[in-house]
Amino acid sequence: MLDQGTSQQQLAEVYQRESRRVLATLIRLLGSFDLAEEALHDAFMAAATQWPGEGVPDNPRAWLVSTGRFKAIDQLRRRARFDESQQAIADTLYQQTERDLLTDDDRIEDDRLRLIFTCCHPGLSTDAQVALTLREVCDLTTEEIARAYLTTTSTLAQRIVRAKRKIQAARIPYEVPGPAEFPARLQAVLHVIYLVFNEGYSATAGPEIQRRDLSAEAIRLGYLLQELLPDPEVNGLLGLMLVHQARQVTRTTPDGDLILLEDQDRSRWDTALIEEGAGLIRRALSEGPAGPYALQAAIAALHAEAPSWEATDWVEIVGLYDLLLQVAPSPVVALNRAAAVAMRDGWSVGLELMDQLRDEKVLEGYHLLPAARAHLLSRLGRDEEARGAYREALSLVQQEPERRYLQRRLDALQRSESG
Repeated sequence: MLDQGTSQQQLAEVYQRESRRVLATLIRLLGSFDLAEEALHDAFMAAATQWPGEGVPDNPRAWLVSTGRFKAIDQLRRRARFDESQQAIADTLYQQTERDLLTDDDRIEDDRLRLIFTCCHPGLSTDAQVALTLREVCDLTTEEIARAYLTTTSTLAQRIVRAKRKIQAARIPYEVPGPAEFPARLQAVLHVIYLVFNEGYSATAGPEIQRRDLSAEAIRLGYLLQELLPDPEVNGLLGLMLVHQARQVTRTTPDGDLILLEDQDRSRWDTALIEEGAGLIRRALSEGPAGPYALQAAIAALHAEAPSWEATDWVEIVGLYDLLLQVAPSPVVALNRAAAVAMRDGWSVGLELMDQLRDEKVLEGYHLLPAARAHLLSRLGRDEEARGAYREALSLVQQEPERRYLQRRLDALQRSESG
């Protein structure tokens, strides 16, 4: 028997590690998002009741899937009093054997990939694809997704509900598509995995910069996708994630404060991950036209392979950003290019480019634009303008470590003024 504190901690750890995998398998078994979500909840409620007395089972994922399945069958049979069709569904589920459900480990491991392809079906809008995947596959809350997409929680929740209904009504299959269907689905899947990694690597809000469970999950999904389809952009995305992941331990202080790339201890970077990622990036660039993930990965690799911040090849990085703007133009890419141009050509040149973005209002509400401007303004000795830009960034930032970093920079400028 486990004491209450230990059992609650173990249950929380199992939920963190297994809940999305269990949900993906339950969706495959039950054929319904809503029924699977109810079954997942019921299974963990049962675990909270039974595990303190019986102990955590050897295979908690299998236990939760089996328990959730039987809870769903019971739910369907209760509903059969009002709808006879529910009894037939319950009988079919009951006849499925445990062998079919739980012994095929490869099939269970692939359930999350199946779920991603289902959520990214071309019958759904791009916004719905991303929102549904981030909610169902990655367990981001509707509030977190809404913040990332600069929309309201209610709008985002309605989008997810409509997507689920469309999957049900259109009988969208729960499967990894065949080769003929891959092109229409692959870009959406890559985009979702990319967003999941970004949320894990640099959370949009909250007390910590990183959500390492999400970035690790995105990398795991990247490996799964690579095994399924060794496409250049799949290799590019996986290489991009690995190169970034190699730096994760140096991005914050022990207290959780942000450390910028130029100040990170490069001796602590994971060289094996950098080498693996760089190999994937070279393969991606050699196998076909450079796509947006391969180009971003090439930029990340140049940063990772430079022996120091001062030795970074800014000429090559700006050139890659020029290509990236042609392939996948976006205001954020333009901002990153402006920062690189500042390193290559001087602070005033980069600031002029950032001022153009500000005047065009294409990044309104994006805290990194005023933060980047503040940095260049302070370098140019325009401290009063820099203080104003830092205050603007502070009014927009939602991530606590970034807020503390910006506040420190503002405080330093104010001390300089008073001195």
